[in-house]
Amino acid sequence: MKEALFYELFDKEKGIIKCLLCPKECLIQKSQVGFCRARQNIDNQLYSLIYSKVSSYGMDPIEKKPLYHFYPGIMVLSLGTIGCNFACAFCQNWTISQANIKDVQVEELSPEKAIQLALQNNSPAICYTYSEPLIWYEYILDTAKLAKKNNLKNILVTNGFINREPLIKLLPFIDAMNIDLKSFRNSFYQKYSKGSLSPVLNTIKLSKEYCHIEITNLIIPGLNDSEEEIKKMVDWISSISGDIPLHFSRYFPCYKMDIEATPISTLYKARDIAQKKLKYVYVGNIWDEEANTTYCGNCKKTLIKRTGYNIINVGLDKDGKCKYCGEKVVRL
Repeated sequence: MKEALFYELFDKEKGIIKCLLCPKECLIQKSQVGFCRARQNIDNQLYSLIYSKVSSYGMDPIEKKPLYHFYPGIMVLSLGTIGCNFACAFCQNWTISQANIKDVQVEELSPEKAIQLALQNNSPAICYTYSEPLIWYEYILDTAKLAKKNNLKNILVTNGFINREPLIKLLPFIDAMNIDLKSFRNSFYQKYSKGSLSPVLNTIKLSKEYCHIEITNLIIPGLNDSEEEIKKMVDWISSISGDIPLHFSRYFPCYKMDIEATPISTLYKARDIAQKKLKYVYVGNIWDEEANTTYCGNCKKTLIKRTGYNIINVGLDKDGKCKYCGEKVVRL
């Protein structure tokens, strides 16, 4: 365990702590944990129960995150813990995201050992993923700082649900993020994820100022697939930058949700809408090379072909620019 950052003593007499890490701002009574099940009130101090606790790790292609415009083709050390500050009814990793620390087998991996593991595997980056990394805050902050000292990049795959102050403290050490924008309606977040939309939008806007970001939108039939909602979402993203890559992902029944899988035609329709405002739009969780090909946002020439997680560079120079027109397309 390690004492948590970002909390205050809310009621000294009753021993209630207010967690300030995410917008839930849980009021945590003595010996109890917050919504994420990762932070516990122990004798009027808040502790992270998951510091250095790893539920899953391995080497993954960066395209799996998905990140298509950040060092395409590399393999990255990916680490995950347990717990989440959401409770998505459709979660694919619910066995760890909705678990308690005592119910899941975890390994101890200190920040120093994480760096050593990355270097041993020739990984140029560490990706914090699988469950929600932002509740792993203290560990990620320590590991990310150490990674920087060892010339390693840091990547987050996240729901983006975090308060501004802790985000600002973390962002200088983060190089890339894939942020999950689950819907453009707050009612969806409240009903199906037990969260809210506005903090996620704030995270996207702020993170774009510090690091490379890409956005994933899982499209679920009848819940967040209307043309109106997709247009509003795309308009908002493009108002920040038309260069932000957007990944529409196909939903499959999982956890508590048994709605049928997303029709592929729905994904293509969403892509058509998004391409009117955004330069880089992809369709994931389907086998379609064209839908995952990177085209130059300026001259439209083919730059990267993808078959699954394998890539072929056909049009990028060594600086990540289009060989045909010089447009900067990916970060290398």
